Amino acid sequence: MPAPKVLPTNPAVPLTLEGASLLHQMLRLRWSEWKALAAEMRREIAHEAAGWLGALEPPGERQSALYQILGHKADLMLVHFRRSFDELHAAELELANLRLFDFLEPVSSFVSVVELSLYESSVRLYAALADRGVTPGSEEWVREVEETLERQQRAMAPRLWPEIPPRRFICFYPMDRRRGESKNWYEVSIGERRRMMHEHGEAGRKYADQVKQIISGSIGLDDWEWGVDLFADDPLVFKRLIYEMRFDEASAVYALFGPFYVGRRVAAPELASLLVR
Repeated sequence: MPAPKVLPTNPAVPLTLEGASLLHQMLRLRWSEWKALAAEMRREIAHEAAGWLGALEPPGERQSALYQILGHKADLMLVHFRRSFDELHAAELELANLRLFDFLEPVSSFVSVVELSLYESSVRLYAALADRGVTPGSEEWVREVEETLERQQRAMAPRLWPEIPPRRFICFYPMDRRRGESKNWYEVSIGERRRMMHEHGEAGRKYADQVKQIISGSIGLDDWEWGVDLFADDPLVFKRLIYEMRFDEASAVYALFGPFYVGRRVAAPELASLLVR
């Protein structure tokens, strides 16, 4: 993805990199209507859906994964990783054209893009520019910001364009940073925000061998500011990680959390057995 045409000129704004386009679709199966179909018809419809999903499971530029959600919030969640919003829209249409979709009811969704916040690089760059007397928004400022983003874009490409981790369980939740009268994340200095995010990251890094985390940005794209995807083979890791991180300052003081969706990965060959019993 090319560097953005409009670059930050406010030293309070950390630079960010954007990568893959993400769509989470939470769906409920209308079981009474589904079970009213003859078993043979259910198998036929399920195999059609499994064929569609199976073609999208291997890592690549068009990858999707299906999860069976635990609890009442949804029955299924589809997660799509694509190169653009146009391709996400195409994924929605492909699903809508499956016969199975006639028995599915959308209950929620989330649109976002993989995001990496460059707090460390931003603070160092802004300090160096200030030391040299470079005015924010000047041609020199914009050029150096652009060069930093392009360099980081190349270095971070694998993290910006990830594959869906092949772990057994997923935990997805949206979140905001507080913008209230007494506590407002966006009024805290960039240096303090960097310190808190470093502390926040240190807690998460201890679990790196057990859980894969993908952060996506949704400011201006959805109702929450970020989406968090956690992938692990043991779902208890989600509890332990999130519990510990609640005690750091960035979460304890400034974080607001939306609904949590926890599900088990359903591979395409399993879909028919899940739907036809």
